[in-house]
Amino acid sequence: MMDSGWQSIYVSNKMHLVEIVRAVLADNDIPSVVVDKRDSSYISIGDIEVYVSEANAILARVLIEQNDL
Repeated sequence: MMDSGWQSIYVSNKMHLVEIVRAVLADNDIPSVVVDKRDSSYISIGDIEVYVSEANAILARVLIEQNDL
């Protein structure tokens, strides 16, 4: 888990979907951080999480929903 002040707003096990989410957020000037929690030996096990600041979390979730991500 990230330090306080950050919220997980998207979780997937597919890196290409995470990168699309990051691009949508970046297009809307929302900084994000990706935390890759996949197993280093078996990348199909585990998830990748996208975090944004708490101040941007609601807008980020709306953008994700609007873009059907």
